[in-house]
Amino acid sequence: MPKADVALERVTKRFGDFTAVDDLSLAIEHGEFFSLLGPSGCGKTTTLRMIGGFEDVTSGTIRIGEAEVTDLPPFQRRVNTVFQNYALFPHLNVFENIAFGLRRRKTPIDEIRHQVAFMLELVDLAGYEQRKPNQLSGGQQQRVALARALVNNPDVLLLDEPLGALDLKLRKQMQVELKRIQSEIGITFIFVTHDQEEAMTMSDRIAVMRHGRIEQLGQPEDLYERPRTEFVAGFLGVSNLLDGEVQGRTGELLDIRLTDGTVLRAPVEAANGATRVRVGVRPEKLRVLPSAPGAAAAASDVNALAGTVLDASYIGVSTQYLVQTADGHKLTVYAQNLETSGASEVLSDGQHVTVTWRPQHTFVIDRTDTGAGETQMEEVTE
Repeated sequence: MPKADVALERVTKRFGDFTAVDDLSLAIEHGEFFSLLGPSGCGKTTTLRMIGGFEDVTSGTIRIGEAEVTDLPPFQRRVNTVFQNYALFPHLNVFENIAFGLRRRKTPIDEIRHQVAFMLELVDLAGYEQRKPNQLSGGQQQRVALARALVNNPDVLLLDEPLGALDLKLRKQMQVELKRIQSEIGITFIFVTHDQEEAMTMSDRIAVMRHGRIEQLGQPEDLYERPRTEFVAGFLGVSNLLDGEVQGRTGELLDIRLTDGTVLRAPVEAANGATRVRVGVRPEKLRVLPSAPGAAAAASDVNALAGTVLDASYIGVSTQYLVQTADGHKLTVYAQNLETSGASEVLSDGQHVTVTWRPQHTFVIDRTDTGAGETQMEEVTE
């Protein structure tokens, strides 16, 4: 069984009457790029700060490696933190910013030079040693902050939304760079973000948080393709959800009857025993084709719904359709544009269509889950 670098056991954090983190247990394995993902107020930053020792734990236990660190101050924990604002020393050059922790530990000067040079190569800043922070771009400052944290050889690196201040293009570049650096050095990264694309791009596993608890934990593909709750389905991209009831099964597929009587099919394991459900499918899994009014494909190997195009928006690589079904549901469809001249083939508003998708692309959510997309109060620590 893989070794856990960080383990939280029934950790709770309260600020007065407000519970920011609620009885949370979590094990993060050695060498993982692990993300805490969720909206403001979900408890992700508070959880990170408790791991780093910047917030006291109300109850529960935190371990880093074999050591319990629940009551230890930050400097006695084998972790370092990279903050969103970088927190570089403006009066020190790049070399001295990175060397700061080594000098405090009275590391020999030759070793300092060697380690700083290695870190500058790692973050692709060799030759920038003499520059001050105000002479660097935002992305370069972020790399210096990363190098300064890593040069101290922590067991775990904590990253508190470190890409939030960067523009979109640079943020995407740094996502790739962060994952490369983590893979090269092999230590555990714990990354906090509210950006689902950011988490999906870099993470080995993601904990989606809500109301101070973990709503779902898993690999990015599992969370996206098989969300267990309406909140996760809505937070990780766009989902089409339709109310229905499980009627039985045909072979390895469930039969789910919608409110208008249409029967859709989904993998048997998808419902997890629930009867009153929401049938879900992602927009890019759908195909939309012209049809006669009210027509829907009857083939058993596809799910099909008849509808009418309410809106068609050409957005480059795909066309986004809004399709209203016979019982008033509105489905979002992303249709990939395969031809450069495909604009002339875009379906028009008011056109009758059939929307189809494979049963294997269907996920099922227990209808008793509610509250997807709720906004919560800002985190007390943010």
